[in-house]
Amino acid sequence: MQQAEIHNYLQRYFQSNDCQILEDKPGYFMVHLTIDQDKLLMNRPFYWHYLEKTGGEPNPAKLTIITDPDRAPDDIKGEFIHFGSPRLRQIFEANKQLASYIRLFEDKSAGMTQNPLYPWLGLNVKVSFQCNRKKDVFLSLGLNLISGQIQEEFHDKVTALNVTPKIPDYSFTLSPLIMPKSGMLRLDRHIRSSLAFEDHTWAEEAYTRWQNDLQLLETFYEDQEKGESYETEKEALREQYEPRISIRVINGGLFYLSETAI
Repeated sequence: MQQAEIHNYLQRYFQSNDCQILEDKPGYFMVHLTIDQDKLLMNRPFYWHYLEKTGGEPNPAKLTIITDPDRAPDDIKGEFIHFGSPRLRQIFEANKQLASYIRLFEDKSAGMTQNPLYPWLGLNVKVSFQCNRKKDVFLSLGLNLISGQIQEEFHDKVTALNVTPKIPDYSFTLSPLIMPKSGMLRLDRHIRSSLAFEDHTWAEEAYTRWQNDLQLLETFYEDQEKGESYETEKEALREQYEPRISIRVINGGLFYLSETAI
């Protein structure tokens, strides 16, 4: 990430979590944290424990974040955040916790016209192909919870729309015929069915390498007692070469979209 991207990312993170941007200048900005963000980021549990016990007035921290020291004034004192810095890693982890689920509504700004919104379940998924090598594939799938339609590259299509976390005026949501839990099972079956048509040469080659190394191991222990050391090495070969595919949901949410949005 470039420093300008970090600057924009941090501002979006704080604004989406209801923090107030007090000042925004080239190379730096100042932000007033909410109570929740102070507890999450500032590591001062004794302060908050004391306030909760005494009923004191909370005073969440204000941060000055410097993203470009060459552009920020020399007299500005703050925390320089760059790619790889502990604070940025901390915010990445916090964002994972807070953004695992979202609910958004399409805003078509249709004036006084009543606008029905159809429920979609969206999932961003990482599929990992693992043996002694590893390849990750990222999928974004959407399921219409009324019609059952499955849409690939769902994230890209939603980001092209005007969406908001609050239902717009003159819009109303339609009730799903497919419950989200059932929808997740449908998307899981869709992913697994798709994987059945993948080229699995990589797994066959890994299995061959595994058997070759097992044969070498057997040869090495041919005239020796096969004790704990042998079993440990054999298990290590299995962990290294055994082909496997794992599916992990990164994040997801419910998206209420107009009939023609997707």
